[in-house]
Amino acid sequence: MSNSQEHSTKKLMNKPEVIIPEMIEGMISAHPDLLRLEGETGRAVVAIDGPRDGKVGIVVGGGSGHEPAFAGYVGRGLADAAAIGNVFASPSPEHIKEAAIAADGGAGLVFLYGNYTGDCLNFNMAAEECTALGMDVRSVAVIDDVASAPKDKAGERRGIAGDFFVFKIAGAAADQGRSLDEVFAAANKANAATLSMGVALSACSMPQTLKPNFEIGPDEMEIGMGLHGEPGMRRSKVETADHVTDNLMDMILGEMAPAAGDEVAVLVNGLGATGQMELYLIHRRVAQILKERGIRIYHSWVGEYCTSMEMAGASITLMKLDDDLRSLLDHPCRTPALTVGSAPEPVIGSKHTARTYETHDLDDTVDRASLKTDGTVTPAIFRSMMYAAAEAIAREKDRLSELDGVIGDGDHGVTMDIGWTAVVQSLEAASDEDTISQTCTRTAKAFLDAVGASSGPLYAGAFKRAGKAVSDRLNMDAKAMAAWVEGMLLGILDRGGANVGDKTMLDAWAPAVEAAKKAADAQADALAVITAAAAGARRGADATRDMESRRGRSKKLGARSVGHIDPGAESAHVILQAMTDALSRQG
Repeated sequence: MSNSQEHSTKKLMNKPEVIIPEMIEGMISAHPDLLRLEGETGRAVVAIDGPRDGKVGIVVGGGSGHEPAFAGYVGRGLADAAAIGNVFASPSPEHIKEAAIAADGGAGLVFLYGNYTGDCLNFNMAAEECTALGMDVRSVAVIDDVASAPKDKAGERRGIAGDFFVFKIAGAAADQGRSLDEVFAAANKANAATLSMGVALSACSMPQTLKPNFEIGPDEMEIGMGLHGEPGMRRSKVETADHVTDNLMDMILGEMAPAAGDEVAVLVNGLGATGQMELYLIHRRVAQILKERGIRIYHSWVGEYCTSMEMAGASITLMKLDDDLRSLLDHPCRTPALTVGSAPEPVIGSKHTARTYETHDLDDTVDRASLKTDGTVTPAIFRSMMYAAAEAIAREKDRLSELDGVIGDGDHGVTMDIGWTAVVQSLEAASDEDTISQTCTRTAKAFLDAVGASSGPLYAGAFKRAGKAVSDRLNMDAKAMAAWVEGMLLGILDRGGANVGDKTMLDAWAPAVEAAKKAADAQADALAVITAAAAGARRGADATRDMESRRGRSKKLGARSVGHIDPGAESAHVILQAMTDALSRQG
């Protein structure tokens, strides 16, 4: 391991497990005239003077660590509410739903978030739940990062600092009283008109690990690096401010192709540890380049607007303007991170009506007498296997995060531990009479509520499908154990969109299923089935070392992802091996 990953970083914090709620508490106490907290999860930050009847509600959100994004853009004339996720992890559907309920004025909602797998999964699930409650929801995933995909695949691009402009335009359109279709159209227009490029000079670190979450040499920089440390287009020695700016602007202008006489808005954004001096050097060169081309700057913002913890570096964002975008950019707003114009005047006679939402919980009662009782794996034994999985993830979280730091954003172990900790808390509060299927349902909900990253909805879907696969049984025999493992795979496939061979957790779960079914067909017992599944997962995880990533944040690595085990596949093996060991201890 390199020296850059061996040293520990320092943060002013109390305990990592409470850093997000304490940060939110600090934001609310600092801006009581602008922000309030709503909902039971403590993750929905709402504008004091924002939501109102008849106005389209604007809900933004994403992972923490990007402050002032996302709650910093909550306020009058911009976002009505923000759903706040864990560090570098999307908010969960429950967080988003609570923000949506708080923002709902009866005229529909627009969800705005960066185009990352976890955010798309969680916001889409929340949109489905909100639609079922009677809300009309539209979603816009911001795709401004030029470095992350070519123009013909712009829909695959990441959302970085361009969130700033897309949020501003959508919030202004809603505050002007435009219809849902019109607000949605304005947000999409801003998204299409906005392009960004960034450069990173140093790594950032997770509060839970206090280790740099990727490796970069002391004299190196990465052009096009993402907000979570995802790799960019190239790595080189640190260059001059002008040279770096020229590179970033060449990529942006090469695609935007503005003509002489066009007008743009400019954002020079610091990533967390870059001072205003350096940012103004970048803006100086941006202004020179645009002047040489006859392109006018309508307005500029220079500072920290979408950061990456303590990463050193900066990004440049341009939005090409037309008359409507210019007008919306000028529309007054007042939030903790952005004020435009004078404070917006209150709308005369406006109010926000508290609405009731009809929810229908599924009846989870079970007629235990109707369940099959043959098989050695009882509900109590199964719960012990789940506890063992949680303990194993807790032991291995640092190693899993280190694996993720090489090809992702360095938080996989932390995220999985958050999810499994929530599972343990849920199971400890559950009835001893719960069946295996009910335990799986509880696990799915706990994982989904606690984990906003892509693994949240994926494992929630997995446990829900696995529980249904054995819902006719009280105890599991060998065939049922194989069906449970297969249910895990199918649940991930239902929600994820990845395929075997894409270098994801599927590449461990698929061979686990194959091995489990083969063992069950050979008349093995339940222990032999899950032992085979764990061995299959081990083989599958090891095989990801030679794969090129085709999904998620590591997709941008391309050939650079070869030679590294996928952390999601590795954690799948950790889970199955721990369950195997727990069952073997039952004798």
